[in-house]
Amino acid sequence: MTASKNSSTSAHAGTSAGSTGFDPAAQPMQQMFESWLNAWRGFADPARAATASATVNPFATFQFPTSFPFQLPSMPDLGAMASPFAGLKLPVAAIPPERLQALQADYARDCMTLMQQAAAAKLESPELKDRRFSGDAWKASPAHAFAAAWYLLNARYLQELADALQTDPKTRERIRFTVQQWTAAAAPSNFLALNPDAQKSILETQGESLRQGMMNLLGDLQRGKISQTDESQFVVGKNLGCTAGAVVYENDLIQLIQYTPKTDKVFERPLLIVPPCINKFYILDLQPENSLVAHALSNGHQVFLVSWRNADASVAHKTWDDYMNEGLLAAIDAVQQISGREQINTLGFCVGGTMLATALAVLAARGEHPAASMTLLTAMLDFTDTGILDVFVDEAHVQMREQTIGGKNGTQPGLMRGMEFANTFSFLRPNDLVWNYVVDNYLKGRTPAPFDLLYWNSDSTSLPGPMYAWYLRHTYLENKLREPGALTVCGESVDLSLIDVPTFIYGSREDHIVPWQTAYASTSILSGPLKFVLGASGHIAGVINPPAKKKRSYWVNEGDLPESADDWFAGATEQPGSWWTTWVEWLDAYGGRKVAPPAQPGSAQFPVIEPAPGRYVLQRD
Repeated sequence: MTASKNSSTSAHAGTSAGSTGFDPAAQPMQQMFESWLNAWRGFADPARAATASATVNPFATFQFPTSFPFQLPSMPDLGAMASPFAGLKLPVAAIPPERLQALQADYARDCMTLMQQAAAAKLESPELKDRRFSGDAWKASPAHAFAAAWYLLNARYLQELADALQTDPKTRERIRFTVQQWTAAAAPSNFLALNPDAQKSILETQGESLRQGMMNLLGDLQRGKISQTDESQFVVGKNLGCTAGAVVYENDLIQLIQYTPKTDKVFERPLLIVPPCINKFYILDLQPENSLVAHALSNGHQVFLVSWRNADASVAHKTWDDYMNEGLLAAIDAVQQISGREQINTLGFCVGGTMLATALAVLAARGEHPAASMTLLTAMLDFTDTGILDVFVDEAHVQMREQTIGGKNGTQPGLMRGMEFANTFSFLRPNDLVWNYVVDNYLKGRTPAPFDLLYWNSDSTSLPGPMYAWYLRHTYLENKLREPGALTVCGESVDLSLIDVPTFIYGSREDHIVPWQTAYASTSILSGPLKFVLGASGHIAGVINPPAKKKRSYWVNEGDLPESADDWFAGATEQPGSWWTTWVEWLDAYGGRKVAPPAQPGSAQFPVIEPAPGRYVLQRD
């Protein structure tokens, strides 16, 4: 787009030939967009545009705004939740008049620039620096190109309005998020009538792309989600989660997998991996070439892993304490007994790390110290900064969850559906994980490419309402986990500072779920020898970065850990490739002696139940 981003406030910026002052009751942006479309319909034909007089402005009848009455969209729950919960107040937000005037002037100037470009004697498509409009069909059609440029101009202006709001940080972020969702949904590329690429596909396929798009849409409506990959290409246990092993323990909430060793000698202390309970475990065991489980096995570590049950009505009443007792504490005990080792190494990923640290704190309060080491991958112990997820959490929302699915006041417990988790996380990046698939799947009738990460992303896991409501209130809302003695779990006062084991803490630099500074904040809570490593990329791609790929990079700092994450980064050095090698070297130091691997999985007390990956991971919503 060629519209300028300069903040000029010249005297003529807010006016144009034939324009009038913008009435406070003026039309909203959608109507302005339609007016724009009507304006260029008469000259969109290139032949006509070439013969048009340079002095004739075909947009003379179009009314440019000297101001733009903008009513911010409300976040769900803010208004609806206000009346049922006494004492809750709606936030107040306003834009300083001088800042609003400057933005209005910039907007009017950029509108004028764009329309003058459209009215030029030689009609040329504007530059569109957005991959949604990168197709040749957009460049070949000035009418469509200017529609896209008009959209980008308005989307940018709305985002600037949101950024200019004076209000509390949480409200500002919520409004930014709302504007992002609205503008992403309103893109002309999302509509068949405005997308020349999709129209071209219909002509080239003689309508087959439209037919297939409708079939794709009907199929997704039945599934309740947008297809992000060709799910027919993946089968858990065959080409995903296929590392050899056996289920050696199970209860209502977990199956415990013991993997088959891959080396002649193994470290005597086993490694227990705790994946997040809101996702399936095989994110850590996708395919042999990118499996963290396989990598640890290849380096001589015995590996056990928790496979969480996809919660259904039979376990809808389970609480956070149940997930500690039947999940973490049961798994730790089983690994100790099967391996014959009093101490084991432990790893928790995302919420699995939060749960692991909580469980070790519970055991520490009882005088038990089963962990020789702990690894936390993109995990939060301090919930001061929860990133974009903070927009979904406030007292009203938590109370709503407690009263609808949390079993509060004797109500029937329910489930936090995995589908809701999956859709929420997708809409955190709407242009990458939602609308691009709407365009490709429905408008162009394409089948998404097979991608293991996206298959896993769509394989969601439900949680019991009471467990989820407890977690939501005491971590995201009240941030009590970091405070010694503020929470009681399994009858014990929780104090994370009692965890004095060597701990490897990993954060991803571009993580929008667990900001890396939040991952680093765990260094101020835990005691014992600590090592922090920062990886490139995001929440998933940063973690799943096998060394053989020789991709990305990571940062290390061998000095003392300062209080500030930024100070740590200032002294860090970037290393090429995967952080896995650094982690394995660190873990080796706590593995103990090398011994012969066990002859068979399990034990007399813990016989083999079934081959890995087990039944629980195969349960789909």
